[in-house]
Amino acid sequence: MQSLRTDFAIIIKLEKGEEVVSTLREWAEANQMRSGSFYAIGALSRALLSYFDPQARDYIKIPVESQVEVVSMLGNLAVGEDKSLILHIHAVLSSADGHTVGGHLFEGIVNPTLEVTFFPFRETLLRRQDPDTGLKLLSL
Repeated sequence: MQSLRTDFAIIIKLEKGEEVVSTLREWAEANQMRSGSFYAIGALSRALLSYFDPQARDYIKIPVESQVEVVSMLGNLAVGEDKSLILHIHAVLSSADGHTVGGHLFEGIVNPTLEVTFFPFRETLLRRQDPDTGLKLLSL
C-alpha cells in the first residue's frame, strides 16, 4: 500500500494480495485518521459482501469467488464508543459477463490494484449501538 497527500484528499493505492478492510484500517491507524469518507475503483480476486436483514438483525453473506471489477466502492471512517476505528464500506462488483452484485463489504482481496480517494474530516464521526437494529449507526 502506498499513499500520497494532495491539497484536498489522500490517494491510497492498495496492491495485489492486500485485503481491503484491514489494510485501510491499518492505514488509518498509522496515519492517525479518525473520520472521513472515501471512494475507490479497481479490481478484486474475491470478496465477501453482505446484505443486512432487519428482521433477523443479521447479515446475509454474499461470497464472490471470482475476479471482479470494482464498479463503485463508497465508505466512511468513524470511531466507535470503545474508541475503535469503524470502516463502513459498500461496493458494487462486476463479473466478466457484466453481471453485478453489491452490498456491505466485509472482505476483499485486491488484484491487481485498488485506487482509493480519502477525504479526511476535522470533526470525529461517532458510531453508537442502535438498540432497534443492533447496528453501530452514526451519531450526529
